[in-house]
Amino acid sequence: MLVFMVFVVSLYHGPLHAGGSKQEVGGLTLPSPGLLSPELDLKSPCFALPCQSALSHMDVQGYKRVRWRVWLCYLGAVLSLGLLLVLFKWRPRWGVLAHCQPCPLHIADTVLLRDDFGEQCVLEVLTEEIEEEGLDSVAGEGNEYEWRDTVQLHKEEKLLLRYYVFQGIRYVWMARKGAFCKVSALNDHWTCAELHRMQQGLSAMEQSSRRKVYGQNLIDVPVKSYLQLLFEEVLNPFYMFQICSIILWMSDRYYYYAACVFIISLISIAISLYEIRKQSNTLRKMAQLIVPVTVRRNTGEEESVSSLELVPGDCILIPSEGLLLPCDAALLVGECMVNESMLTGESIPVIKTPLPGGGERYSADAQRRHTLFCGTQAIQAKGNYPGGRGALAVVVCTGFFTAKGDLISSILYPQPINFRFYKDAIKFLLFLGLLALGGTIYSIVMLNRSSTSVVQLLIRSLDIVTIIVPPALPAAITTGTIYAQRRLKKQGIFCISPPRINVSGKVSLFCFDKTGTLTEEGLDVWGVMEATGSHFEELVPDPHLLPPGFMLSSLACCHSVALLGGQLLGDPLELKMIESTGWELEEPEGEDERGHAEFGGRRVLAVMRPPPQELLPQDVSMSQAVAIIQRFPFSSALQRMSVVTVGPGGQGATAFLKGAPEMVASHCLKESVPAQFCTTLRNFASEGFRVLALAYKPLDERTDLNSISRDEVEKEMRFLGLLIMKNLVKPESPEVISILRQARLRTVMATGDNILTAVNVARGCGMVASNERVIFVHASPPTGHSPAVLKFHLGEEWTQAAVSPDEIDVISQGLYQSGVTYHLAVNGKSFSALCDFFPEYLSKVLMRATVYARMAPDQKTQLVTELQKLNYRVGMCGDGANDCGALRAADVGVSLSEAEASVASPFTSKTDNISCVPLLIREGRCSLVTCFSLFKYMALYSLIQFASVLILYTIQTNLGDLQFLLFDLVLVTLLAIVMGKGGPSKELHPQRPPASLLALPVIMSLLLHTLLLVVSQIGALLITYSQSWFVPLNSTVTGAANLPNMENTSVFAVSGFQYIFMAIIVTKGHPYKKPLYTNVLFLVLLLVFSATMFWLVLFPVGIIQEILQLYKITDMNYKLLLIALAALNFFTCYLLEVLIENGMVECCRTLRGHRESKKQYKRLDALLAESPSWPPLDQPLSSPQCTVIGLS
Repeated sequence: MLVFMVFVVSLYHGPLHAGGSKQEVGGLTLPSPGLLSPELDLKSPCFALPCQSALSHMDVQGYKRVRWRVWLCYLGAVLSLGLLLVLFKWRPRWGVLAHCQPCPLHIADTVLLRDDFGEQCVLEVLTEEIEEEGLDSVAGEGNEYEWRDTVQLHKEEKLLLRYYVFQGIRYVWMARKGAFCKVSALNDHWTCAELHRMQQGLSAMEQSSRRKVYGQNLIDVPVKSYLQLLFEEVLNPFYMFQICSIILWMSDRYYYYAACVFIISLISIAISLYEIRKQSNTLRKMAQLIVPVTVRRNTGEEESVSSLELVPGDCILIPSEGLLLPCDAALLVGECMVNESMLTGESIPVIKTPLPGGGERYSADAQRRHTLFCGTQAIQAKGNYPGGRGALAVVVCTGFFTAKGDLISSILYPQPINFRFYKDAIKFLLFLGLLALGGTIYSIVMLNRSSTSVVQLLIRSLDIVTIIVPPALPAAITTGTIYAQRRLKKQGIFCISPPRINVSGKVSLFCFDKTGTLTEEGLDVWGVMEATGSHFEELVPDPHLLPPGFMLSSLACCHSVALLGGQLLGDPLELKMIESTGWELEEPEGEDERGHAEFGGRRVLAVMRPPPQELLPQDVSMSQAVAIIQRFPFSSALQRMSVVTVGPGGQGATAFLKGAPEMVASHCLKESVPAQFCTTLRNFASEGFRVLALAYKPLDERTDLNSISRDEVEKEMRFLGLLIMKNLVKPESPEVISILRQARLRTVMATGDNILTAVNVARGCGMVASNERVIFVHASPPTGHSPAVLKFHLGEEWTQAAVSPDEIDVISQGLYQSGVTYHLAVNGKSFSALCDFFPEYLSKVLMRATVYARMAPDQKTQLVTELQKLNYRVGMCGDGANDCGALRAADVGVSLSEAEASVASPFTSKTDNISCVPLLIREGRCSLVTCFSLFKYMALYSLIQFASVLILYTIQTNLGDLQFLLFDLVLVTLLAIVMGKGGPSKELHPQRPPASLLALPVIMSLLLHTLLLVVSQIGALLITYSQSWFVPLNSTVTGAANLPNMENTSVFAVSGFQYIFMAIIVTKGHPYKKPLYTNVLFLVLLLVFSATMFWLVLFPVGIIQEILQLYKITDMNYKLLLIALAALNFFTCYLLEVLIENGMVECCRTLRGHRESKKQYKRLDALLAESPSWPPLDQPLSSPQCTVIGLS
């Protein structure tokens, strides 16, 4: 079966798994008496310990080498011919226990790591001498005295850094914490204000010291030599098993078979080494990014250095023409236009603005709009400081701690997938091992009766193990996944985690983002409704018709659009907004003094100029140009953006605010918000319009507008009005949602938009049918005078009609049941309150909620996690921009992007709609069913040959050398290779395929098939015994030396047909795969092999009989009887499989009685179906966790 390995390796072009989750680091430096380990301390208590970090749960144990133990292990390795070293490679912990003795971590020279996935790794603790100068900046301000005291007390000693490297990440020893911590913990406490103070740059000494602590700024993908790869490949348990098998077969004189397996093993190893080396080189080229970077020193000078030398705290200059960023950096001064498609999958460039100063702790996730990520392309940069030729940024992360490092790490060291199918495959191999033990005992007993020599007895007994445990089984069950991955790639769906394909076949719920996923990315301006006093004016359908004023200026200026090569780039919504005004964008190039002088000498980011008078309507006067001098970009968490503008001469400084209507209104003076605000917003949102609100505030011209804070700008605004935009549902969305619902897959929407708009889109795309009702969930946290409250009420479309109690009972029957059904709609604030104060109701809400609105990115991630806790297999589809966390947390994440791979998700689709979702699920189901079929076939192949050998052992003979070769390397291997080529069914069936290999139908099928197959082989032997011309074989000779003989020929004939027809029986088509006849190559091979077996049984050629060592039998009736027996065996096995699929299992379950589902969501669904009074409408529910104590 090694042909399988050749085939799998040659097909596999997925992500590299070099080194798995283990990495050995050499170069041990033992501490000497004159070296002292310094205390690296953290200023913040929220540090990332290896055993406590949310991302890296590891158990770390310290060990110290013992010299006499090491020498004893060397002696053992020599005496065992290296087998002891092989054992230590397979079991690293045993090697550590043999070489070392346990010791405290602070004196350990070796550590044993065990993560929460059970993976173990042995690493050596490395050391680095650190200079005293410059250490204060590494340790942080809070530890200055500790560092000074240490240096003063040990003037004669040098400082020594102790660390180890695991999966590219450096962990340094921190004595005050008593643990090895990620080196990034040293700068986790930095605040935004501290980053701004780093503008002056580091000295050369400080940078050198930090580089010794943090290491080089390099994402290093290890590329091993061919010799090292060969050594590791040969030590793989699969190849070790093959080496032992080849030695065994050679000793039993199976020369041809052993030679073929040896040649194929060499070919397999060569292909494997070539592919691993090729993928390592490809990934290394992708990962390594070394560019020249201009760094500012504390002396004020600028120096060009290699990006390898960058360390956190370095101040770098982003040139105006842009830069491929080699690190993660916080933008301090200026603006940058960045293409982040590698990171988010979003092809539209984004504008990065300066990080606001303040005492809050810096976080790259929280300040994404102010962070430049490694691997992204800064297209252009604009300075906003005297003499600035670009932008200024400070390095915050390097190497594997960067965003790009995270992507490479996810490819190099993928997390194990908790999927039952893979676990059951290992368990079944263990079962086959036990079966091999039983067969070995039986063969020893039978061979011992024939006075077989001890050597022959040992050889024949071990031969049983090589037969029943197919080493190619793991490779065989991956072929379906490989074929599916190639088909997906042709459809524009790229995968960086192939095992996720099988997981997609078990998805039971799919979440969708709204904007750009379910609806069109672009929006059309429907109109503008300006607020005047306490009311709204009439809707103005065309912003061109607006008179000059704050409303028109806000539409033209409140955006983050930029120019590149004369073309506008930015968010499609903002592009449409600017287009509707007719204003034009200009950007000053470099030191454009004329542009600055026009606006009072202020440095401007962009200038918005109104259209010429001749292009305006006759009754509309021309506006003045406006300069944008400060931007605070849109944030999903804040749900708003703002700008600061000035008019000609630097006069009329004004701040404009744009964002979610509720958020903008909360930042405005109450008297400026119209009384009909809520009603007007509700009306537009319920009709599916995207509504944005705008506000303004005049600013004091004496204020330093370039350094004004966001909080100062966005408070006490004056409400301007509403911008109404139409967001159309993509034409593919309703069809896809209908397909998923018909397949009984729950669909859920998670969006940052208004809840009424989201409900309207849910109805438009079919998530909520026209005859289904929506119940809104409102949950509020406790206040000083009231407890947390949860309330359910009907949607606005039902509040006008009288709803009787009987109707309330009807709408509460349960989701997706007959009759009128209901869906829950929740907003982000209510979702947070539910999670925090109503955990007892959360699972019920999750079971019935379809619309989640005003959800922040972290809330989407939390939603996916909570659904997974209910045992849902969750899929997530989004554009990758604000959904990165949810896409990665989901079991199956699909990013709609032009990129072939991004850090956002394991799947990336080039189609801009959700039609890829049912395709992915169909391919996943097809792959999973194919893996099941191949698993059963490989298991049955082993059992057929196992039975044949044991039967022939009983009568002191065996299969011949070339007979094994024909069955193993020709018949079975070729059939198994092409078996998985069948594509997925065109329809998505409501029933999901099983994922357990140890389920009752699978086990019953294997056992009963094996019984019928064994009976047929014994039947062939008995038929042979009953013939009048039968001559018993020579009892003085055993094994293959007895060939040819009649018994062997009869078993050979029947078992040959069994290998062929079992491939037909286990290859299931409907309802997950196309019918068998569509797999033309498989069909052709079946016909060719069947014809070959008919020829070998009925009309064999003399020379072929001699080669295969078959007995020459001339009785045609006997031959036809053997074929009839094989045909009867085929029909009985086929009938058995049909019965197991369609009735027998259900009968067994009926006899066993009803059992409660193991999946929590199914149990909850049954519970809610029996609770017609839930949810209680218009009844406030209090949280038992919160009580209010009144003080008089």
